[in-house]
Order: sequence, then structure tokens, then C-alpha cells
Amino acid sequence: MKIEEVKSTVKTQRIAAHSHIKGLGLDENGAALQNAAGLVGQKNAREAAGIVIDLIRTKKMAGRALLLAGPPGTGKTAIALAIAQELGNKVPFCPMVGSEVFSAEIKKTEVLMENFRRSIGLRIRETKEVYEGEVTELTPVETENPMGGYGKTISNVVIGLKTAKGTKQLKLDPSIYESLQKEKVEVGDVIYIEANSGAVKRQGRSDTFATEFDLETEEYVPLPKGDVHKKKEVVQDVTLHDLDVANARPQGGQDVLSMMGQLMKPKKTEITDKLRMEINKVVNRYIDQGIAELVPGVLFIDEVHMLDLETFTYLHKSLESAIAPIVIFATNRGHCVIRGTDDIVSPHGIPLDLLDRLLIIRTLTYSVSEIEQIIKLRAQTEGLQIEESAVGALSEIGKTTTLRYAVQLLTPAYQMCKVNGRSVITKEDVLEISSLFLDAKKSAKFLSEKNNKYMM
Repeated sequence: MKIEEVKSTVKTQRIAAHSHIKGLGLDENGAALQNAAGLVGQKNAREAAGIVIDLIRTKKMAGRALLLAGPPGTGKTAIALAIAQELGNKVPFCPMVGSEVFSAEIKKTEVLMENFRRSIGLRIRETKEVYEGEVTELTPVETENPMGGYGKTISNVVIGLKTAKGTKQLKLDPSIYESLQKEKVEVGDVIYIEANSGAVKRQGRSDTFATEFDLETEEYVPLPKGDVHKKKEVVQDVTLHDLDVANARPQGGQDVLSMMGQLMKPKKTEITDKLRMEINKVVNRYIDQGIAELVPGVLFIDEVHMLDLETFTYLHKSLESAIAPIVIFATNRGHCVIRGTDDIVSPHGIPLDLLDRLLIIRTLTYSVSEIEQIIKLRAQTEGLQIEESAVGALSEIGKTTTLRYAVQLLTPAYQMCKVNGRSVITKEDVLEISSLFLDAKKSAKFLSEKNNKYMM
């Protein structure tokens, strides 16, 4: 009899280029550790980013901008993602690339404004009348379909809720049963149902079920205290872009024509400045009344040199507005022509008047020992075993080519070692793979030598 272990596919994630980044890796004094939280070296840049995080948390950085400048493969995007990890998922983080603004569907300025609004959060606190507790019973009551036919329809749903103080059985509208199904509510889950709107929110699994599985992917929450029926402060986190989109879509009737109209609408629609101004007025009124709190998030624009002169001037206006996020730019360019002009050369391809508004963080090229540490870290992240001699060979390749190229050789080298019947990557595997593939410098040299063999 053959017994096989079934591997759980829940939360299986593809390993991406920055899967190993968990934070900035700073100690309690804000000093960067050599190898921590997935980052290696770049101590000055990480410490500067730590000061920026402190400014963001104390809300003294809104409307300002930061530039990460350095050669390719020096960890600019990694530091920006580490900032996002440090801030946590409650602070909006919106990454984009400079070339995204050249969309065929909407204006350049609209793309920028959309991403600006995605980067600004609004935390709304409301006191609502709710029914809250652990689900002890969930029974849909079926009746004959009033429209005729063989099928049955749900007339109501009976739900049992339990708290530390007592239990209550509720009879709910069938439309709430659909909400319960969407939230995937089961017996043993902790939920709350808003008394006025009937909105259902699943908070997690009750912690009495915490030892139910060997592999746990659930978020366990304690049994609610007090009565089942109570007044509760509900906190909702939305972005300004969510509010824009919600108000930009008119809620049409349910006839065939309106359905067809919705289907035929283009995917992206431009939101008018007038609508945004109206939303800003409502948001400001909520903030003044103490109902809502503004959470300036982070807009990360990679390859900022891809923006042109028009979008740079638009950025000036956006950065100076009353509601503005923290903007982090990243570029690997030195002195180059500003896109959208013929002869204006500027550092990093950014106009000088915008450069004046930026705090600039420099990233430096990695040393051989740092490249070794990064390769070991990537091998660990990808679940590969590698010999010290192979790490040394890859770091030498990284020094002569680029760090990215050296890291890219890891997986092909592991494939080679499997072909040779081994499970540990050796120096021979690395050298063999290196001879099979060309890096950019080798390829350029080959092209210059064999130029007459290629079409012009």
C-alpha cells in the first residue's frame, strides 16, 4: 500500500525578484545591519530610508519627494519595497514605472493622478449597530420557487451567533445569505453583521479552532466580548482613488440596455477634476468633523527618466497640492537628455527645478563579499543548496558582469546539477552554465567581432 503526503497548495507563491525583502534591516537606533531583513550592504541608503519612514509615520513627509539614484542592480527597487514592508499594509503603497504614463487609453496626466490618488488613504471611523459573534449555526431555509419550476428558493437564513456573554439566533433576509457566501462564512468563523445595511464582514476564524490543522493559513481571532447585539466602532481603510471610481460609475437600472451599456464601456474611464474636487470637499469635511483621518501613503515611480517634460511639470503641481502622498523616484541614469526635449541635458534626466525639491539617496555598487551574501540569500529563498566554491564563482561573474546576471544563473546551474545526478550546485555546474549563456558584455563583444554577419 502506497501512502503519499498531500502538499497544501494554499498560499503557494511564485518566488519573485524581491520575495526575500522583509524590511530595511535596521537596529533600534536606526543603524543598518550588514545583512538583515533580506537587504545586504547599502548602509547609508538604508539608514536614510529609515529616517524617511520616521517622517512618514509622524506625518511630516507628505508632499515631499525622494530620489533613489545609483547604477543598475544596486538595490533601488529593493529599498523602496523595504520601505513599503516597514510601513505595513495599512499605509497605501502604489508602485508604477515611468513608461506607464504613455497609455493609449487615457491621458498621461490622468495616469499620474490616478496613481497619486491610489497612494492616499482615508481611515474612516464609524459607530455602527452590529450583531457580532462566532457562528454556531448557519441554516438556509428553502421554499418552493414562487416563479414555478422544479427549483427551490431560499426564503430566509437562520444564523446563530455566540459571544463570551451569551448567544442569539437571528433570522436574516436571503440577500444576506449571498453576502455570507461571498465572504465564505462557515460555522466557527467570527463575523459581524451591520444592523442597518445588512453588510457582512468576516473577521477570521475563532481561536478555539487554532489547533485544527497542522498547516495554518487562517487568521485566528478571540471570541468577541459583550452582547451579540451592540454598538461597535468600525474602521474602514479606503484610498481616494476607490472613492473616485465608486462615484464615477453611475448605478444604472437592471434592464437589458443598461447591462449592455456597462459591457460596452471601455475598461478605463477618465475621472473629471470637478468630481475629484467634490470628493476632496467631502473628505475635508469628514476630517474636520473627526470622522476620518488622512493617511498619506507612498507613490513609487521607478525609471523616472522615462517621464517627459509635460509630466514633470504636472508633478510640480501635484506635489504642492494639499492632499499629496510621499513620492519616491528611482533612476539609474547619469547626465542625459530630458525626454520630450531635444537638447536639455540634466542629471538623472530630471529637470533642475524638480531636482531642487528632492532628497537624493545614493546607492553604490556591491563589493564581491556583498554579492556572495546576496547569492546565498537568493539560493536560500529559492530553496537551492550551493557549495561555497560555487558561490565564489558566481560572485566573480557578478563582479565582471552584473549582480542580476549572477543571480539569474542560479536556477539554470541547479538544473545542470540535477541533470548530472546531484542535489548541490558545484563550481563546475556554474562554469558550465556560464559557458552556455552570454551576458550583455560578451554579447556586445561578439557582435562587434562578427558585425558583418548580421543584417543592418
